[in-house]
Amino acid sequence: MSAGVSFDFSGARVLVIGASRGGIGAAIARAFRAAGAEVGITGAEDAPAPEDAALPYTRLDVTDTAAVDACAAGHARLDVLVNCAATTRRGEEMAPALFSHILDVNLTGSLRTALALHPALKAARGRVINIASMYARFGSPRNPAYGASKAGVEQLTKSLAIAWAPDGIRVNAIAPGFIVTEQSARARQDPAFVAGIEARTPMRRWGQPDDIVGAALFLASDASGFVTGACLPVDGGYSVV
Repeated sequence: MSAGVSFDFSGARVLVIGASRGGIGAAIARAFRAAGAEVGITGAEDAPAPEDAALPYTRLDVTDTAAVDACAAGHARLDVLVNCAATTRRGEEMAPALFSHILDVNLTGSLRTALALHPALKAARGRVINIASMYARFGSPRNPAYGASKAGVEQLTKSLAIAWAPDGIRVNAIAPGFIVTEQSARARQDPAFVAGIEARTPMRRWGQPDDIVGAALFLASDASGFVTGACLPVDGGYSVV
């Protein structure tokens, strides 16, 4: 998080879905903990990354409705839900079965967790932050399922923002650009692709997971109290070129 910017989430209860691999979800979880929140994380793996072992962890398959409901049952009140669980298989996503699976994880998984935790969010007049992608706006010939799922996440964000405003719940999304994570590792094996991204991005670099943190804290804070249904790009300017 940038020096000189601080948020106080003392006593807030935060759950980050999809934070076991040290990427964007983990960075967001660590930032909320540093800001004083009580933070829990989930992931598909048996255990989180070693540096996050101190955080309460639940192994969770977001395509399993019963498992999601069981996880939600442990939360009577929730101030912030971050939906970050996602998968992609660059170059393989035209296969219909894989396409459907990726939508089930990335899009329907976000709906499952939000619905299951709606009572807890309503009790706290909480916030939902969905992680979309700039691929919600661009075509993606090698990641068509990922792009379609993230476009769906952005639209779901708008719909839930309207539906849940009477409950005092704000729902927003973040659209990261090209970020150095395990998920982008396959793409980063292509030097020409990496160089092309850097050349187009006005800030001339790929992002890091910590670059997403400030937007998440802002959208969860009272500083964004009149913001709902928005999707905030954090992409170094890539989407404006």
